[in-house]
Amino acid sequence: MVAVSELVSGLDAELVRLGYRPSTMVWYRGCWRRLERFFTSRGVQEFSLDMAMAWVDEACGGFFVKEQAGTLKATDVYLFRVAAMLDDFAVRGAVLRRYSRTVDKLSADQGDVVSRFQAWLRADGCAMSTVRSYGTVAGEFVAFTSRRGGLAGLDAGVLGAFVTTLAGYQAKTVEHKLCAVRSLLRFAIGEGLVDVAVLEAVPAAKSTRQARIPSVWDPADVAKILAAIDRGNPCGKRDYALILLITRLGLRGVDAKRLRFADLDWPGNRLSVVQAKTGHRVQLPLLKDVGWAIIDYVQHGRPTCDCPQVFVRHTAPIGPFSEQDHLHQILVKHARVAHVSLSEQRRHGMHSLRHTLATRLLERGTPIEQIADILGHQQVASTGVYLKSSLGLLAQCALDPDALTSGARR
Repeated sequence: MVAVSELVSGLDAELVRLGYRPSTMVWYRGCWRRLERFFTSRGVQEFSLDMAMAWVDEACGGFFVKEQAGTLKATDVYLFRVAAMLDDFAVRGAVLRRYSRTVDKLSADQGDVVSRFQAWLRADGCAMSTVRSYGTVAGEFVAFTSRRGGLAGLDAGVLGAFVTTLAGYQAKTVEHKLCAVRSLLRFAIGEGLVDVAVLEAVPAAKSTRQARIPSVWDPADVAKILAAIDRGNPCGKRDYALILLITRLGLRGVDAKRLRFADLDWPGNRLSVVQAKTGHRVQLPLLKDVGWAIIDYVQHGRPTCDCPQVFVRHTAPIGPFSEQDHLHQILVKHARVAHVSLSEQRRHGMHSLRHTLATRLLERGTPIEQIADILGHQQVASTGVYLKSSLGLLAQCALDPDALTSGARR
């Protein structure tokens, strides 16, 4: 273990190196002084997360009680961040970008179950995005069952109680969570953790893939958003290139934010990306306007860092976007600047730009098989859903009742 004073000194130097603002450093140093006094008052010199969390609990006036009651304030979370950051630096020698707003509720044994479940998914060939998202749901489910007898006491009643907590979620989210739970139970059955009959108690969630209507933008609104982006500052250059990349090439947001320099073939004017969702590689033309936008960002806007991703965060610590960041806030920010209305009745995240491209390509008569290749769909049926988002295409499918009547007379 490392002494608290030594750990604080090392973390201080690291945050300064990462570019944390002086005002932020003043706040951190004040917290560290309070924490060091707490350790000293208890005769402890070496850092431990348990003792740090005891300080958090005392400083917050009952952190754990507030957490259970759901009444944590932002200031309480910030103090938790101080303890978590120190622990990460002690264990890994690095500072993470994001910290959970609550203390992990899983015990060591429960966390081991989730880790082994994710390893099982990887061995089965699942995409990393699936491993991560299913692991998150598995953690939620295991934590839920821990207060009801654990996995060993799992029955239809506990499953029903968990499903009840999903009320209010969109149908697609419920479908995803239940698929994750079903997958977790298959793993648990193989491990002898639950009875096989429990799997049959998981209710089926009707797929809504072909029922939903994709959200699309009016082309004029997309043009207004792009025109409203201030390309005179580094963030504006990044955001413009990101939005243009998704708008013109139809990349998923996750693939755009993970785009690496190695994916760009400048002599061949194309980019080659392994999709996070499918694990398959797609090759797309590097259109001139997209290419110049990326070049402008890299040469005149991108902060100096050695990470392989093209697009990075511009706040300390500088580095790639987190897995939880869907870039939604970037599009919303510039839409508001452009005075483009954002309806709560439709989605308006980065993925909606992908929907818009697919719909416009259909309207221009592009073969659906070609659109499927551009979007990286494994099945053409997945692309057909975009027919529903175009009133013009739907009108072409409408039947003329007069023509039917006249035909019947003949």
